[in-house]
Amino acid sequence: MNLDGRKQASYVNSENIGKEVVLAGFVTEYRNIGKNLKFIILLDWTGEAQVVFSAGKTGEEEMEKIKGVTNQSVVAIKGIIQKSSSEKFAAELLAKNIEIISRSDQQLPIDISDNTETTFSKRLNWRSLDLRKSENHSIFKIQSAFIKGIYNYLVNNEFIQIFTPCLLGTGSESGAEMFSVAYFDKEAFLRQDPQLHRQLTIAGGFEKIFEIGPSWRAEESHTMRHLCEHRGIAIEKAYINSEEDIMRLEEEVIISGLNEVTGTCKNELGVLGKKIEVPKKPFPEIRYPEIYDILEGLGKKIEFGKEHDWESEMLLARYIKEKYGSDFYFINRFPFDSKPFYVMRVDEDNMWARSVDMIYKGVELSSGGQREHRYDRLIENVNYKDMKSMGWFTDVFKYGVPPHGGFGMGVERVIMQLLDIKNVREATLYPRDPERLFP
Repeated sequence: MNLDGRKQASYVNSENIGKEVVLAGFVTEYRNIGKNLKFIILLDWTGEAQVVFSAGKTGEEEMEKIKGVTNQSVVAIKGIIQKSSSEKFAAELLAKNIEIISRSDQQLPIDISDNTETTFSKRLNWRSLDLRKSENHSIFKIQSAFIKGIYNYLVNNEFIQIFTPCLLGTGSESGAEMFSVAYFDKEAFLRQDPQLHRQLTIAGGFEKIFEIGPSWRAEESHTMRHLCEHRGIAIEKAYINSEEDIMRLEEEVIISGLNEVTGTCKNELGVLGKKIEVPKKPFPEIRYPEIYDILEGLGKKIEFGKEHDWESEMLLARYIKEKYGSDFYFINRFPFDSKPFYVMRVDEDNMWARSVDMIYKGVELSSGGQREHRYDRLIENVNYKDMKSMGWFTDVFKYGVPPHGGFGMGVERVIMQLLDIKNVREATLYPRDPERLFP
């Protein structure tokens, strides 16, 4: 059967009754009503369509073929769209011809029904089968739309896309775990963040840049929020006045991404039963050291000069929601001791850094702020953090670098929070964590 010009399952609707079409997809259900009437449910990435095989209207040979169809087989069907009496489907396809393109084994290794009891780990072992569910299609189409909205905003505002190395000769953040790899006769490391090379690109005269790509952290973390490999959207901008400019940029980026989701993913949001609220700007902001007083008022005591913990983020999220009615907020002016060397310190009180996290529903989605562009201050930071072998990065700052800043945002974690998914691995096609390296 010629698949050129085939239609997708979503095309089988009341507006297209009477049209002859070819559909192709996975068989998710087969119902044998009797010798003269059979139904299958066909799934593609736009959703499901009901196909009816009726004796007298469907040829005898095709009625025999349908008997050999198994669950999850890939088939192509030519037929006429007609009105359906089903409560679930307004229209259906009356089959004329069927071709079994790829027959599935009868016994599936996992249950991929809506009421599956298969363990999450086993589902990930058979991720391609698990992904066939409409809910999973919806998650990743929403993820794609979110990135598209951000991409469009950045390109329309004269940011250019760049690609920085994934292999590094040294770490970018003291204390963070890195994956080492053999690089000929040397040791190299998978990047934790494209941060430093974005800054070097700013030093090269590029004023507005962004990058979408992977990063790695060799953390023995088993939480539902952490991955060893994640995708990030990293943005850097030159000639800023302060970290406030970066916060305003981040608001625009988030709103653009969410507008794309709400505008183009109504069907997917419906499949997941989710309604997305696009936030109003500006997002609320709270700063150190006032955070210590806020948390103490909420019953959480944090030692002065120390960074808050995950429990504190949840408390602050409820505080912001009650006070400002927002699920998004910024935390600014972190203790410098908890931040990387490249962050700019507050000149008036260098205990604090111009470092900003964006929190959504109690979980950090991004980290950023203003970078230190003054060579002497940058070297002070390097020495304070006891960093070594950073000349490859810091030396260029001797020769004039504009004030700049930016942020990095974890894509999977954004989607996890946006759709109220309990485990970030559900928002990751093929997750990598301390236990999982396949498939």
